Amino acid sequence: MQLDSCSEKSWSTIDAHISKQTGQSFKSVTHTLMGGGCINAAYHISGGGLDFFVKINAPGRHEMFAAEAAGLQEIINCGAVRAPAPICHGTTALVSYLALEFLSLVACSGPACELLARQLASMHTHTANQFGWRINNTIGATPQSNILHQDWISFWREERLEFQLRLASRNGIDGGLQKKGARLLDQLEQFFPGYTPLPSLLHGDLWNGNCGAIKKGEPVIFDPAVYYGDRETDLAMSELFGGFPARFYAAYREAYPLDPGYEIRKTLYNLYHVLNHANLFGGSYAAHAGRMLDLLLSEIR
Repeated sequence: MQLDSCSEKSWSTIDAHISKQTGQSFKSVTHTLMGGGCINAAYHISGGGLDFFVKINAPGRHEMFAAEAAGLQEIINCGAVRAPAPICHGTTALVSYLALEFLSLVACSGPACELLARQLASMHTHTANQFGWRINNTIGATPQSNILHQDWISFWREERLEFQLRLASRNGIDGGLQKKGARLLDQLEQFFPGYTPLPSLLHGDLWNGNCGAIKKGEPVIFDPAVYYGDRETDLAMSELFGGFPARFYAAYREAYPLDPGYEIRKTLYNLYHVLNHANLFGGSYAAHAGRMLDLLLSEIR
């Protein structure tokens, strides 16, 4: 399927589903393809004064959209930070789809960025009894296992790093990753001296491309990979690809101070995302993961 292909019949099905879920008759007149994603095609659709944001992919990707909708609703239910409301999701003969509330967004900067930090800190105080989540989802296009664990270290070992290392092996990626990874996994406890994380509600894929603000300055987060885990993982991911302004991190720390061990654990947490990028895109990401492993192994005594 071409990511930018959606037939008139498919649009009619999506329109009918939106109408049913909202209780308002809706027929889309315009379908504006929007940029910014390499996994799904995304559209701003409108008609009769109503607007929605719709993602489409192949029919077999419906579970990914169902999990994303559930993750957005989990964030919304928390009440700490705004996320686009899921409207409906389903499949047609040609596509799977996810329809969301349409929000006209600008970059999250200045006061909105500081507000996002405080709201994220508030979201992180929303906790569960176990690490993981009630359903699996995806990180990018990769399956993400959220099997519940009582212990955070075992969760990070088995559901995050071991999962990605096994996938790398199946993809023919090595370069010493497997051997180094095994050594690291045996010593994970060394990275948590005196620190016991809580299972906090996480965005799961927090970088500056997955947030914005509506014009009045209210922050919005989207494209989540939700689960409950150490809040440091969200902060670490936010630093990986360019990061947020310094005032974001200052505002977060003021609202919810971080343990000093975060400065080394953020590499442990970002290793998951770099391994995932190696598995998705290849290129230099495997070498980057190898350098991260070397750094982490040098911290082991």
